[in-house]
Amino acid sequence: QVQLVESGGGLVQAGDSLRLSCAASGRTFSSYVMAWFRQAPGKEREFVADINWGGGSIYYSDSVKGRFTISRDNAKNTVYLQMNSLKPEDTAVYYCAADPKWGSPNTYYKSSTYEYWGQGTQVTVSS
Repeated sequence: QVQLVESGGGLVQAGDSLRLSCAASGRTFSSYVMAWFRQAPGKEREFVADINWGGGSIYYSDSVKGRFTISRDNAKNTVYLQMNSLKPEDTAVYYCAADPKWGSPNTYYKSSTYEYWGQGTQVTVSS
């Protein structure tokens, strides 16, 4: 299995940028598909982005496409989420997730697709 620890969250103003990191330990990082989800108060957990084992395939939700970039460094066992042009509606707890399998077009955006989860990091964007 793999253990995930997110970092990099904080309080920023609208239009600012943040970079989240998720450090993995345990089994071989490169054997996991990695994803970012987020959950705002009173809302369901929402898919943000995912990246396959080597970084060659990436999906984004429509709400972050063009503003957020997911990347991974398998040598450092870390996945990143660069968030630019942040909006108040991006305020949420951001979670890192991992699974050995690459989800199908009908499943990659579902939280149930991913077996391992971090504890989350809070991102707050003020207007």
